[in-house]
Amino acid sequence: MPLSVADVVAQLTALIGSDAVIGETSRMGNYLNEPRKRFHQTAAAVTLPTSVEQVQAIVRWASEHGVGIIPQGGNTGLVGAQVPMRGDEVIISLAKLDRIRALDVAAGTMNAEAGVILENAHKAAEAQNTIFPLWLASQGSARIGGLLSSNAGGVNVLAYGNARELTMGVEAVLADGRLYRGLNSLKKDNTGYDLKDLLVGAEGTLGIITAATLKIFPKPEDYETVLVNITGPEAALTLFQMVRERIGSRLNAFEIIPADGLAMQLRHGMLDRDPTAGPSPWYALIEVSRMKGGAAGTLMAAIEAAFTDNLIDNAVLAESLSDRTRMWSFREQMSEVQSKEGASIKHDVSVPIAAVPELIAQGVAAAERLFPGIRPVPFGHMGDGNIHFNFSQPVGADGKAFMAQVEERLHEAIYDIVLRLGGSVSAEHGIGQLKRELLAQVKDPVALDMMRAIKTALDPKGILNPGKMLK
Repeated sequence: MPLSVADVVAQLTALIGSDAVIGETSRMGNYLNEPRKRFHQTAAAVTLPTSVEQVQAIVRWASEHGVGIIPQGGNTGLVGAQVPMRGDEVIISLAKLDRIRALDVAAGTMNAEAGVILENAHKAAEAQNTIFPLWLASQGSARIGGLLSSNAGGVNVLAYGNARELTMGVEAVLADGRLYRGLNSLKKDNTGYDLKDLLVGAEGTLGIITAATLKIFPKPEDYETVLVNITGPEAALTLFQMVRERIGSRLNAFEIIPADGLAMQLRHGMLDRDPTAGPSPWYALIEVSRMKGGAAGTLMAAIEAAFTDNLIDNAVLAESLSDRTRMWSFREQMSEVQSKEGASIKHDVSVPIAAVPELIAQGVAAAERLFPGIRPVPFGHMGDGNIHFNFSQPVGADGKAFMAQVEERLHEAIYDIVLRLGGSVSAEHGIGQLKRELLAQVKDPVALDMMRAIKTALDPKGILNPGKMLK
């Protein structure tokens, strides 16, 4: 017989103590309410282990009783991987496993537990004149375990790679409670399968990451940041190619933002002033790092060449830290501002870089055919082909009616375009609950069979984040 909720709470309390177990639904709100508020389900209990050994004890108990467990970091995920689906699962919050265990400047590594907040990882690295370059808008609340489990991207992928590429090894609790001790700091290790890469991006379905060995890098002496007026995505692609040819691997970021995004943020007082050089249909935010001893002015030389070649007609260089902060706030607040404009339909997709202009052109046309007056707000990582292809409701429209009439059909239209262009329906947010059905429709059947075989081998009882990612 399945355990009752009362039994679950009582047994977990006996196992790890009353201070580490939440059994009252009224106290679970922060653990159940994911950012987009799309999924609404309670849990049997929430546990807050303070050690890896306690995580192991909970998992062994769950395996014995066939109870589903959901690993949770900062609860910032956007596809519902970190919250319940059924209501009978136990959430394991990794928030209290929040130590930086070691930092080795010479080796270029930081050993961080899963509950370390990303911003704190940044501070720990910077205290040693280094950087951990995973950078995204939710860095004040997102935690390392969740970021690795979702293989987060962010704005520095162009220069440093995504979470998987920034991870050298992981420690993880397996479905039977055993501990995989994989905190490898070797740059070369060809002793079999790279098990780390199975666990990073698995959304907690193959094991619970409890710590990781992360790559850190020398801190740049300075940054050159410029906000450029561009006519559209085609111009952005040409400019990106030219800047990359001149700057190469020192190009940290190349982001594109439409004029509507600026208008929205100014309308809601989210920027203290306009950070751009003047009106333009689109903007490109470009940043280059300058290492110690490196020559200044590299980016400006490229921008001057772009002026000469008539690729751009206006730009503004960040002349202070406040200028740079304002420019990046303009980019990072794009998702937040849309919530202030009413209902919005969002797509986290990627295509080959050369196909970004076609994606945006075809996607906008398809959306406008479906719902005249819809406001396309595509923005994001031009440099790696990951576009957050979002759409806001028409001004004055009824949000619920808009979503009911358009969302499903617009998803279908955008994903069809993405797949025809050789892209992915999930670039950096993952699958979770939100895209589980979609994954089953679009993923290569052989790949799905391989994924299911791995899941069965590592989690034969199906207790790790049940129902997430795979049907």
